[in-house]
Amino acid sequence: MTPVSISDREFRLAVEAAILAPSLHNSQPWRFRLDGDEVHVLADPGRTPPVADPDGWAVRIACGAATYNLALAFAVNGTPLSVHWRPDPAQPTLMAALRPEPARPPTPAQERLFRAIPYRRSNRRPFRPEPVPSAARIAMIQAAASAGAWLDLVVGPVPLAAVSEIAHAANRVLLRNTAYASELAAWTRRDGRAIDGVPAGAGGLSVGPQDLLPQRPFGELVRAATDPREEPLVGVLGTTGNTHRDQLQAGYALQHVLLTITDHGLASSMLSQPIEVGAAREQLRIALGRPGTPQMVLRIGYGDPAPATPRRPVAEVIDEARERSLRP
Repeated sequence: MTPVSISDREFRLAVEAAILAPSLHNSQPWRFRLDGDEVHVLADPGRTPPVADPDGWAVRIACGAATYNLALAFAVNGTPLSVHWRPDPAQPTLMAALRPEPARPPTPAQERLFRAIPYRRSNRRPFRPEPVPSAARIAMIQAAASAGAWLDLVVGPVPLAAVSEIAHAANRVLLRNTAYASELAAWTRRDGRAIDGVPAGAGGLSVGPQDLLPQRPFGELVRAATDPREEPLVGVLGTTGNTHRDQLQAGYALQHVLLTITDHGLASSMLSQPIEVGAAREQLRIALGRPGTPQMVLRIGYGDPAPATPRRPVAEVIDEARERSLRP
């Protein structure tokens, strides 16, 4: 069977799905290019938060997540693509090249995950106390494994206390850096016309002593001292290595896990503070007893609907410099 060609319409529709991926501070550090019959995902260095992400780890996580959405959009259209990470050393911003494979119909699982894309939100609000069902837990672990990563679900008071202490300590270290705090504030949006950043209304409550995990202070809501202790399901996603390719793969797996969570009617948010601080990441690895590298901490549970964060228009994220002349 001969691989099918990609039309401009298919490309643009897939980019609409890709830009709904998560990114640090909703910075959206990606661009997309249709080059012949290859789809390219590129890092956008100008949208990298320089204090929070000095080495580009978060950019690679975000581009990996966007790549998952992009590939999924083509798959449900019957045009599967194979993903090739960092295929050209001469193009350091080229994160992935996606190449057409023979046409085949999507699986029911792919269709469900694709439908979940617009409903996947970072829900920073308190979760309800209902436990996450076993079927959902198994599905999350399988989603990570199928995408080349691992997901540890942290259970038991001692492991949870260790992860909580590491996360809060990392958060304190980061916020003591005035440049970091200023950068965080700069990505908080109070203007409803914003196309990036995190709206104050989408932020969580201020961190209280009863919180198992810290939330970033995007919002202005204050948690009351009398609020009950929240005990979400905590997951740590990681990879066997920590190369740039591993980090892209982690982002790809992360989005598969997040969409699986959404498909099961659950909410989630991500905590990168323990990953951003090198010592905390190592402490987390030791606490988990894992030989690999933690790439993201997840908070999972049942929550009320969270507002969406804004996205840049599709036209702004397409690399026009090498885009083909339009065709139907």
